[in-house]
Amino acid sequence: MLIRIKKDFDAKVELYNRPAFIGGDPISIPRLFNNKQDIEIAGLFAAIFSWGNRTTIINKSRELMELMEMAPHDFCMKAGTAELKKLLRFKHRTFNATDLLYFVEFFRFHYSRYDSLESAFTLGMKKNDETVEQALNGFYHYFFSLPDIPERTRKHIAAPEKKSSCKRLNMYLRWMVRNDESGVDLGLWKKISPAQLVCPIDVHVARVARRYGLLTRKPLDWQAALELTGFLRTLDRKDPVKYDFALFGAGVMENRKPEK
Repeated sequence: MLIRIKKDFDAKVELYNRPAFIGGDPISIPRLFNNKQDIEIAGLFAAIFSWGNRTTIINKSRELMELMEMAPHDFCMKAGTAELKKLLRFKHRTFNATDLLYFVEFFRFHYSRYDSLESAFTLGMKKNDETVEQALNGFYHYFFSLPDIPERTRKHIAAPEKKSSCKRLNMYLRWMVRNDESGVDLGLWKKISPAQLVCPIDVHVARVARRYGLLTRKPLDWQAALELTGFLRTLDRKDPVKYDFALFGAGVMENRKPEK
């Protein structure tokens, strides 16, 4: 059975892990940019916005990039009061201007000290950690280490310690870390290994995983994400999360659902 699943999943990875996949996926947003810091910021926003209709996610992410004059890093570092006022009209579902202004404040704080957003995740992890669990917990605490945190903004950054599956942040880490030269994932970061990544899981992915007998846990929480990733490691220990393409394809693309 394991051989059959691997063969099926490898075929789906080959089908979806290619440049034609990009246009209809939120990863198209960071791929608008060449500058590393722009890619990191655009990618995090696109990932955080990734719930609901994928076309809406892409359009709202693009709208925000345009408000930031298609230079998100420069905007976050240099925007004055007049420029920041442009952001007050932005809203995507429950993400509003209060949240956005805190994100900008965080980016300004972080990039004044570090060259890459990768450092915001690796501050909380060790090189030999089995997964990115401590990276995500560390990022949560670091992100909310500034004074005067809007409490409402906390819901937009997940953490394993809060029992979340961390679907959107795991997707973001997949984008930033994986580099298989397929032209989809960006592979900018080198301090986190693809082997440490955890598979993004939502209702579509869980449905497919259960169909194949890969997931028994009912709550879609961090333990479910670890259970699924543990099985995927039996298919490819060094790069288990490449099978996100297979699970996503079977769960969304082949069922013609617009959500992820």
